[in-house]
Amino acid sequence: MRGLRKFLRLPSAKRRLLVRAAFLLGTIRLGLWLLPFQTLRHLLVRLSSSSITSHDPERSSKESVVWAVETAGRHLTRAATCLTLALTVQVLLLRRGYPAIVHIGAVKMDGEQFLAHAWVESEGQAVIGGHELERYTHLASLEGKRV
Repeated sequence: MRGLRKFLRLPSAKRRLLVRAAFLLGTIRLGLWLLPFQTLRHLLVRLSSSSITSHDPERSSKESVVWAVETAGRHLTRAATCLTLALTVQVLLLRRGYPAIVHIGAVKMDGEQFLAHAWVESEGQAVIGGHELERYTHLASLEGKRV
């Protein structure tokens, strides 16, 4: 109940952004389960192409987008992997006109196990998932392209 009151006290633009982030996060997680990755990427690129102009009050700052995705991720823990968070941030940033590249890296752990990690870079800075990046060997970059 406390969470609902806190949500309702947010400004309407932040509430809308949080709801969009939660919906997109859940949708991407479902897409990762059901679709081939290339199909999901194609759909996300198409979704990213519809933009919000810089004069639109819905155009949130990068920090607000990351806040919304991280907050939604805390409440949708099953959906909140580093990859789903990164893809969600990328779509929301691109729709708002910000550059966003998803990076994927891996590190070999004890024995034969690998640990993979995804993060988003925008304008030369990691905006989400940017902790201990020096540990990871870079494997791929998923450019945020507009169609």
